[in-house]
Amino acid sequence: MGRQRLLLLLIFGLAIAAIVVISQVPTRLGLDLRGGTQLTLQIQPTEEIPVITDRDMEAVQRVISGRINELGVSETSVQQLGQNQLLVQLPGVSNPEQARRVLGETAQLEFRNQKPNTEQQFQIENQILQQHQVELSLLQRTSDVTSTDSSVTADETDAAGEGDQELQAVQQAIRDSNEAIADLFAPADLTGERLTDAYAQPFNNSNRWEVVIEFNAEGAALFSELSRNIAGTGRSIGIFLDDRLISAPTVDVQYADTGITGGGAVISGNFNAESANDLAIQLRGGALPLPVEVVETRTVGPTLGRDSIERSLYAAIAGLILVLIFMAVYYRLPGILADIALVVYALLTLAVFNLLGVTLTLPGIAGFILSIGIAVDANVLIFERTREELRSGRTLYRSVESGFDRAFSSILDSNVTTLIACVALFWLGAGLVKGFALTLGIGVLLSMFTAITCSRSLLLFTLGMPQFRKPELFCPGISTAPSKS
Repeated sequence: MGRQRLLLLLIFGLAIAAIVVISQVPTRLGLDLRGGTQLTLQIQPTEEIPVITDRDMEAVQRVISGRINELGVSETSVQQLGQNQLLVQLPGVSNPEQARRVLGETAQLEFRNQKPNTEQQFQIENQILQQHQVELSLLQRTSDVTSTDSSVTADETDAAGEGDQELQAVQQAIRDSNEAIADLFAPADLTGERLTDAYAQPFNNSNRWEVVIEFNAEGAALFSELSRNIAGTGRSIGIFLDDRLISAPTVDVQYADTGITGGGAVISGNFNAESANDLAIQLRGGALPLPVEVVETRTVGPTLGRDSIERSLYAAIAGLILVLIFMAVYYRLPGILADIALVVYALLTLAVFNLLGVTLTLPGIAGFILSIGIAVDANVLIFERTREELRSGRTLYRSVESGFDRAFSSILDSNVTTLIACVALFWLGAGLVKGFALTLGIGVLLSMFTAITCSRSLLLFTLGMPQFRKPELFCPGISTAPSKS
């Protein structure tokens, strides 16, 4: 009895913690529930790059992510599909043509020469740009919380609308700053086509990192001339990706006579491993002459999203209530205890979704509802085994214990096969299919926990009370004559 009480206290504590998590951590809603645009991008091979590798896809994905940031869209998602496709989700974007135009372009990487007498102005414009980028990050974070929190009030919704206007204003300011900075640099005829590789490496085995860039023969000559013109002047080589400045290294005075020769150079600075790798990926993405084609566009209106949420919630609540009623009516006392376990299961599952940042889509909700059915199925197996034991003449306590023991193997086999299917769907599937597999898999794992632990503890704890120690409460119509153990 003492062990059962401890388990019940643990389950009660988990349920309270789950309620706190659900109330404090907003649920992330997918594109089909929030409304927006989804695009499938096909990366086309070229004569120079006939086979697209994972390294190439990573670089292109980073370029696409950078362009999305320029659109000022929050809660975006860029996922790789297969070997040469990207799935881009843009919540809140109602103009798919704009997204197609921006995302469908081939990356443009350029090395530019900073104009004389612009050193001070460049510092000022760069500081302004960085301030705007910090403001944009904060506004996007606020927008993410508001858009995913279903408990926001009307005033908070109005504030969110004002926040969107402010977001657009900051976005325009960033575009203006990028244009102002671009005016401070002159073209140098050195583009990403002549960049053969870029990678990050540690600096002298310390915590500092640097980025190595390598050019082909023609690029090496152009870079040597560019670096010689810049060396020792205090001006920078502007590295632009899609007309956005991504780095502005200076050149040491020792290269004033010959420039940096040999076709390679090192960009040093206050890089850590992450920032150095990020810059290297951007450089590789800009060096890839890989055309990007939009092969599919899907737009979901916010009204359709709200309707989907409401209908899904109604379906989930109605289904849950019907299941709770059925369990209580058909299985009597065990059914009522199973209902309590189901409520605990639902709370734990939703809390885990929020903690893991699972994005709920319609298929994801379907997976969650299906997992409720699986949780009920586990309880049904246990109670049917318990009834069989009672009808065979065993005592109530032994019947309950035997019911759990006999049903466990069936529950385990059933859930393991379902989990295998979930792993296969998540591994091989894409987009919404992955969401379905993820929510179903999490639900199956938690349903095993609640069915075996929560239901069992509640039943054994209840059997400790004389008023509930009656076989007819577990199996209606059974004879209450003295039974064998």
